[in-house]
Amino acid sequence: MQLQINGRGLTIDVDPDTPLLWVIRDHLQLTGTKYGCGAAQCGACTVLVDGHAVRSCSLSVESAQGMKITTIEGLGGDHPLQRAWIKRDVAQCGYCQSGQIMQAAALLAANPKPTDSDIDAAMAGNICRCGTYQRIRAAIKDAAGVV
Repeated sequence: MQLQINGRGLTIDVDPDTPLLWVIRDHLQLTGTKYGCGAAQCGACTVLVDGHAVRSCSLSVESAQGMKITTIEGLGGDHPLQRAWIKRDVAQCGYCQSGQIMQAAALLAANPKPTDSDIDAAMAGNICRCGTYQRIRAAIKDAAGVV
C-alpha cells in the first residue's frame, strides 16, 4: 500500500482491510492518534484525510491510498490550535485531545470564523470523558481569532 502521511510518501505491507489507525499507530509509531471505541463513535482516532476529519479506526488502509493523511504529529506542535490548547489548559487526562484538535483543524479550514453553534455542531462527535467542552470551544475561538 502506498500512503502519504504527514507529507511523506510511505510503502506499507499490510492487509488492505487493515484500519488506517493500526497502520498509523503500530506500523509508523505515530502514537498521537488514539484508539477509543473502534466504531467511529468517539472521535479519539480522528485524522485529516484530504483536509476532512475522518475516524481512522473505520477507514481501511486501502481506501486511504492516494489521499493526503495528516495526524496530530503532522501539525508540527506549533499549530495555532495546539498553542490555543496550551493557553487554555484544555487537556485533563488528554486522551481525546489529538482527535479533538484534528476535528477542530478541519472545522477552521472550512470555517475560519466559527460561531459557538458552528463549533458545537462540528465537535459534537468527539467525546471528552473529562468534560472539557467549554475550554475546547474557547481554544478553537482563540485559534480562529474570534475571542
